[in-house]
Amino acid sequence: MAKTASKPPFPTRVDLSVETRSAMGVLLNHRLADFLDLERQAKHAHWNVKGIHFEQLHELFDQVAALAVTWSDDLAERAVQLGCVAEGSVQTIAERSQLPECPVNVETPTEWVQVVADALAACANAAREDINAADDADDAITADLLTRITGEADKQLWFVEAHLEKQS
Repeated sequence: MAKTASKPPFPTRVDLSVETRSAMGVLLNHRLADFLDLERQAKHAHWNVKGIHFEQLHELFDQVAALAVTWSDDLAERAVQLGCVAEGSVQTIAERSQLPECPVNVETPTEWVQVVADALAACANAAREDINAADDADDAITADLLTRITGEADKQLWFVEAHLEKQS
């Protein structure tokens, strides 16, 4: 796992301990890297998908990318609210993201759907795991944020997976 900022959080009137704010900052920055990577992977698929369902998939992947930007912004802003630095540089994302690597090119639209579905699922599942960590740290606001994002990501995953043909 990538290094995190070694500085303690900036002073704030948020009534969580420095340790809690620091731990939540690390957690939020890891999710930030994943969701920013998701945005790039969905845009990559959006630009490169071809085939009979081009228009529908082109729009679907663009919608995933747009939602990933919104979720990333919410995660980054929560980190800063806690006095932490939002670490969203391209270098940090590349170092920290836990998503499967996005291929440069694939052969079929179904493969692009699989790429986006895998990235979206990885983001949602990691955020779901972090809900408990935020709860355990008594940070209900971060837990609520992660719960909302996970619910929205699960719904979007349902839309993406609906384009996968049933596997026998």
